[in-house]
Amino acid sequence: MAEHQFRLAPAGAHRATVLLVPPLFDEANRLRRTLVLAMRALTADGFAAVLPDLPGQNESLVALEDVDLERWREALADIAASIVGPVIIAAIRGGALIDHRAKAAAWWRLAPVGGASLLRTMMRARVAADREAGILSSLDSLQEAARTAPLLLAGNALSPAMIAQLGTAEAQPVEPLRSVGLGADGIAGTPLWLRAEPGEDAAMAAAIAADIIAWSQTCGII
Repeated sequence: MAEHQFRLAPAGAHRATVLLVPPLFDEANRLRRTLVLAMRALTADGFAAVLPDLPGQNESLVALEDVDLERWREALADIAASIVGPVIIAAIRGGALIDHRAKAAAWWRLAPVGGASLLRTMMRARVAADREAGILSSLDSLQEAARTAPLLLAGNALSPAMIAQLGTAEAQPVEPLRSVGLGADGIAGTPLWLRAEPGEDAAMAAAIAADIIAWSQTCGII
């Protein structure tokens, strides 16, 4: 089943395609507007840019509870394989957990994070929400419940397989790779994934696009 892809491209030929892999789960919603701004900046410089829905995301007809990291890795690899010309994979946060199986001319990662850290953050938020609702839960009890049934975390019903895979998932080595953080020594901007509501940072979007373009030049792609 083909999933929706948001694609921007300049008129005529383009230099390469940047395949953006957004953060996972609720973090993706908070960063989407900034990633679209980055796509527009890339297009203005002659690049095509693709922001795909993976199975279980956004317009997908697949239920998220039927998906795990392995399925996302395969889906992303299929998307990359369908693109004509050089592909640069740009993964943000948890997106770096699923980008290594795809074939690309280069990889770029922003603030990559381990699956266990993402899972722990979502579980702590669930425990806090349960407490406010007068429900007693703990990290241990949630882990136990997730062994046999989907677990609702940050509005996402995650399958036992997804929970288990997140617990051990780490960004895998790829080459050539540029991995950057957020802040003085990396991309200037704010950690939008920590906000309660979606937002945007135009300066951060411009910095993301500029850094990806510079990296593509370093790799000899353009």
